[in-house]
Parts: sequence; C-alpha cells; structure tokens
Amino acid sequence: MTAHATLARFREYMVGPARFMNLLSCFELGLIDALRERPGMTAAELGAAAGAKPDAVAQLLNLPVKEGFLAYDETAGTYRLDALADVGQADLQRVLDFMGKIKATTLRQLYYLTESVRTGTLVGLRELYGFDGDLYGAMAVHADLREPWSKLMDSVTDRIDPWFFDHIDVPAGSRVLDLAGHTGLGAIHTHKFKGSPGLHVTTFDLPDKREDCLANFRAHGLEESTAFIGGDVFDGVPAGFDTILVKHFLNMFDKDDVLKILRNVHDSLEPGGRLHILVPIYAENIKESWSVDYYPPSSWAAPPDRAAPRSCRRSRTGWSRPGSPSPGSCRRTRRTCRRTPCRCRAS
Repeated sequence: MTAHATLARFREYMVGPARFMNLLSCFELGLIDALRERPGMTAAELGAAAGAKPDAVAQLLNLPVKEGFLAYDETAGTYRLDALADVGQADLQRVLDFMGKIKATTLRQLYYLTESVRTGTLVGLRELYGFDGDLYGAMAVHADLREPWSKLMDSVTDRIDPWFFDHIDVPAGSRVLDLAGHTGLGAIHTHKFKGSPGLHVTTFDLPDKREDCLANFRAHGLEESTAFIGGDVFDGVPAGFDTILVKHFLNMFDKDDVLKILRNVHDSLEPGGRLHILVPIYAENIKESWSVDYYPPSSWAAPPDRAAPRSCRRSRTGWSRPGSPSPGSCRRTRRTCRRTPCRCRAS
C-alpha cells in the first residue's frame, strides 16, 4: 500500500462516527418512517414532521441519498425510500436495535478508550456516570444503558433460539439452568421449543434482572415451572441442575475467565449433566475478521482483563460430566452467551 493509499484509508476512520450517527438520526427523527408512510415528501414537510429545520433535514439526508438508501428527485425536491424499501421491517429493526446499543453503551466509552487502556479501568463509565466497575454493573443502576442493551439481547435471543433449540437435546423433565439468562426469554423459549412434563427452567443472572424476569414468567403463565436466581457467575453457579445453557456471553471474556466460568458450571452440574454452549466462531486471520473492528480493549462490556477473547475464539462445544451420555448434537452449536445470582419464584 502506498503512502497516499494509506492516508486515504484514514478517511474511513475520520468519517466513521459521523456517518454512523447521521444514519441513526434519520431513524430517530422519524424521517425514514415518514417516507415509508408517505413517499415523495420535501425537506420542509419532513422537517415539520420531525420538528426540525428543513435545511438541517436536507443536510442529514444527503448521506442516505449518497448511499442509495433513499432517492432524491431534484426536479420535485422530494425524497422516497430506495434500497431501504426492499428491507423487511423485522430485519431492519434488528439492525436498529444494535445501532441503538452501540450509541448508548459503546460510543460513550470509546471517547475514553486511550485512558481506559492506559489505566486498566473503564474510564468512560467513571467520567460519564461516576461508576467504577464494568458495564454490567453500570446497567443495573442506569436505565439509559440497560434498556438499549436489553432490547438488543431480546432481539438476538428471539432470532437465534429457534435454531439453537433445534440443534440440542433437552431430556424430558430436565432441571435446566439458563446461565446469564437476562430477563427470562431463554427460559420461556426452553419451554416453548423443548417443553415436557416436569421440565423446570431457572434463569441465572445479576440480581437487578429479578423483577423483570419474574414478570415475564407470569405473563407467559410459567410461574410454577420457572425460577430466578440472582448472582455473579464468577462467584459460583447454583448447583442441582442436569442441563445448563450458556448463550451470548462467553465471547465477552478472555481465556482465563472463560475457563473459570466453565469450571464453575462443571461444579454445579449433576453427574451425567449436560452443558450446551452457543458461541461465535471468529476468523483466525485478523485481516478477514470483523470482530477486530468492534472489540477494542477496555471499551464497553468487560473490565480490561476480560476484554475480547482472542484466546478462546475457537470455543465451540457441548460437553458433559464424566459418566454422562455422549455430549449430543450441540457439539457443533455456535455463537455466544451472557451474564448472571437471589433465589426467587414468580409469584
């Protein structure tokens, strides 16, 4: 790569944050929804609908027009959906959920990335929220962090769980622990996709998830066949389960912490119990990897010594304790897991 080409690549980094927020703002202001409902609106009409100046709206829409997301009729001075018209609403909403989470939890902390790497602490949380700890702890007390994260987690779980449960075996009447199960959607899906007489599913996550989780169980009529245990996976995992599910979680941590989690999980399993893990498979060649674009150290979720896990990127397994049956179909299950301890029943 020539020096000129190298500097040209810097352009992508210089405009990246502005491009991200420009596009997201078009959705947050309701401009895209307005054009979906009424194609052919002018900047003045869109500005009136959004409560913004027409010139500001026109400037904002230049980027989606350039990218082909929108089309602009220069003669009439009107806008309509272009490529966005062909994107299904459910698919688009999943992307918007991810963008909302990035805005709320990632961009804020990235401003202090240099200081976070230098000090070994999450400086962004301390400077912006006066909070010393990791993002999980901060979400317990700050709704503006928790709500976009929670929305994304439920969106991912909704999309992945049908496939996940189609590839694992949950024996009838199992006592299941959904590790870092958030607000109970995974437990609800366990009953939906693997329901059987006597099946009982417990969600294990940080204590602040308790009320929302139990409310979800009540809303689905599962009070008697579900429970919630609040705590931290690094302090130990509740015992007495013959099946444990770990999804959307392990890729947040380095090798040492992943091994600690798995040891705690192993200790909690009943003899013959099964563990099903859903983790992403990252590209071994970093030049082909998208994860290096999104997982800088000390940036968002885990403390610096629990940053993105290069060393465990090949994690994919379904295993069982000695003396148990074969691991089952989940040996090739792929993707991630989540977070997690107070023992409660929905009532």
